[in-house]
Amino acid sequence: MSLDTAAATSTRSPVPTSATSPVRPGSPELRALLDRISVGADLRDRDRVPPFEQIAWAKAAGLGRLRVPVAEGGAGATLRELFATLVELAEADSNVAHILRTHYWFVEQQLVAVDPEARARGIALVTADQLVGNGFSEQSKHAVGLTFDTTITPDPAGGHRLNGEKFYSTGTLYSDYTQIWAAVPDGTIAGAVIPISRDGVTVEDDWDGFGQRLTATGTTRLDDVHVTDEEFFDLGRPEELDPGYNGAFLQLYLQAVTAGILRSVRNDAVAWVQKRSRNFGHAGASTAAGDRQVLQVVGEISADAFAAEAIVLAAADKLQEAYESVVDGAPTPGAAHAAQLAAAQAKVAVDRFSYATAARLFDVGGASATQKVHNLDRHWRNIRTASTHNPTFLKASAIGDHEVNGASFPTNAYF
Repeated sequence: MSLDTAAATSTRSPVPTSATSPVRPGSPELRALLDRISVGADLRDRDRVPPFEQIAWAKAAGLGRLRVPVAEGGAGATLRELFATLVELAEADSNVAHILRTHYWFVEQQLVAVDPEARARGIALVTADQLVGNGFSEQSKHAVGLTFDTTITPDPAGGHRLNGEKFYSTGTLYSDYTQIWAAVPDGTIAGAVIPISRDGVTVEDDWDGFGQRLTATGTTRLDDVHVTDEEFFDLGRPEELDPGYNGAFLQLYLQAVTAGILRSVRNDAVAWVQKRSRNFGHAGASTAAGDRQVLQVVGEISADAFAAEAIVLAAADKLQEAYESVVDGAPTPGAAHAAQLAAAQAKVAVDRFSYATAARLFDVGGASATQKVHNLDRHWRNIRTASTHNPTFLKASAIGDHEVNGASFPTNAYF
């Protein structure tokens, strides 16, 4: 089974489609939404103010429906259009963009689902502007992958029961539903899409990372949670799963967040130089705006932001090709492989300069730019945190092994 079809998920009965049309990529309505979300993003990050209001605006605008076909109530965006929008959203507020990562993963799963009834239920949930978080990774003794301590077992009274604890539950606190993956007694894995308001579900905002502080990337506790047969989905044996292109989707998403942050770095660099009334004591000009060396730094930051976005969009084209190749829920092996390679190359390339580019903001700002009140260090912290989701050196070595030895890429959602 492919991870692309694994959550041809069972959800609750279809919910009504929202009556409003969703914002579309490149539209004035989207621009207005992004401008609104951007207001106070730096202060929210600094003061640890969760962006519940901003997420509500995104839901009301139908932002979660970007990839759903127009005929089904969505915006019909291509993957390139989705990733371009994500870059813009991360420029406005990287936390908001990151919060929606697993929701868009859920949408992508529904788009290629084989079971038409399950697909209809999933799409109906999305078009009702319900957001879906995740309960995938755990902090346990097992290596990261498809081995879970969380269990889903048959309930003699009907349905199933979920028990366990998840971590890295990015976005779930802001969502209406969560998608949980768990072990089944027979050695297979399965899961469920359940409302976070259900009895026994506890979502804690205990993420204490130094970056992406507002994503609620913390704990979800599952205490004897009831799951209906309709909400349950069977994934099969771990060794039978293939990531398709959704592993690449999840990884490239983080590079889109990084590219958006670099655009914000560029914006802050420009604004800082424009407002500086004095320059360094031994500089070649009396003002920063007239100093060719300072302007060079701003120009290099701008170029890096452009490069990161261009890399992300080029990789998104490969994901689109994989999506278009899907037959019976799975992309062709060649297209899936090309998507994995492109997403991996994008990460290795962008990570090589993104940290340094975020830090160069202080080359144009001087010591005063390091004051906590300005919170300009958030850009480096946020980029570095996003990058740790998958080690760059492991991506690079896998690419090298493929190029030199023709090795296949790892078959899990982390590649």
